[in-house]
Amino acid sequence: MKNWIHHLLHASEKKASATAPLLLSTGSHQPVWTPRQYDTLAEEGYQKNIVVYRCVSLIARGVGSVPWKLYRGDTCLETHPLLNLLHAPNPGQSLGRFMEALTSYLLLSGNVYIEAVMPEEEPLELYLLRPDRVRVVPGRGGVPEAFLYTLGGKALTIPVDPLNGKSRILHIKTFNPLHDWYGMSPIEAAAHSIDQHNAVAGHNLALLQNGARPSGAFIMKPDSNGNILSEVQRSTLRQDLKDIYEGQRNAGRIMILEGDFDWKEMGMSPKDLDFIEGKYLSAREIAQVYGVPPMLVGVPGDATFSNYKEARYHLWEDTILPHLEMIKGELNKWLLPLFGENLFLDFDLDSIPALAPKREALWGKIEKASFLTLNEKRATLGYEPVPDGDRLHNLIP
Repeated sequence: MKNWIHHLLHASEKKASATAPLLLSTGSHQPVWTPRQYDTLAEEGYQKNIVVYRCVSLIARGVGSVPWKLYRGDTCLETHPLLNLLHAPNPGQSLGRFMEALTSYLLLSGNVYIEAVMPEEEPLELYLLRPDRVRVVPGRGGVPEAFLYTLGGKALTIPVDPLNGKSRILHIKTFNPLHDWYGMSPIEAAAHSIDQHNAVAGHNLALLQNGARPSGAFIMKPDSNGNILSEVQRSTLRQDLKDIYEGQRNAGRIMILEGDFDWKEMGMSPKDLDFIEGKYLSAREIAQVYGVPPMLVGVPGDATFSNYKEARYHLWEDTILPHLEMIKGELNKWLLPLFGENLFLDFDLDSIPALAPKREALWGKIEKASFLTLNEKRATLGYEPVPDGDRLHNLIP
């Protein structure tokens, strides 16, 4: 993490977003953690940490894979301008890619900003704005006054109606106990574990590049006159050893020396070099923050779930479905009124393969319910009634 530490210590803070201030501990006895800033957290977490990348990808791709349905009352609509908009929100994204990016922004920053292009009353396109480029202008009564979008040194102010809080910007945010206007990213809670995981990976890489062991020491005995190596000779010897014997390509070379030298081994045992358990512990903590079963991110030895299928089910039940519910609620409140009344947007649970065991258990339970009529069973599962389906067949007419 040398690059961002150098940047913070030698440059002033410059960022387009005010989502969070920078926090950095520089005390001599304190660890230096990643600052709470979107671009830094996204780089050190999502771009450089395989566990965060895997967790975000699992959740975001799961959300993006679910089809959506539009209802007017109890009727499922097959065609509607809103469906056309959702299937192609903008020229560069399909519905799946749009939802995947939306969820990724939410998991990395705690904030999502959707802009509706509205030359008329109904929006024609939907775009996602990068969270670090948007700043909320505080207003009264918990309603923002405007959204300020900054790009390339130019700022665009998008107003918010003070009476009803409506705007062509939809701001979806997670709960943040310390801020009124911005959400809190899960990556902030996992920042220390991410730093530990990255540090272990960097340490192991350095060991491999140095022959998988720390260096030893050459001890040269003084000659009969008591002479020892000069600084120039010592530096030359150190550089020659580094060039000839250090690194992966030189591993296993036979060392040939002249003179009265003694080699003092300072290597560690394989057990001392084993940071794998510490790395797995950090990986489990990161997965727990995101609500992903550890076995799905490649952490072995975790017996919380009996098999991969069960772990995937819990990922959907405990993590992906709550995200879908949040997105559904926000879209129904912001987007649906622009297309008329009595419209409702919902996602299709029956199309999710990971939830098949739950559906099978429900169908089996309903099938065995002898106190329900056929039409009552069909209504429970969302099907239309059939003739002669309103009486109990187990009773004598």
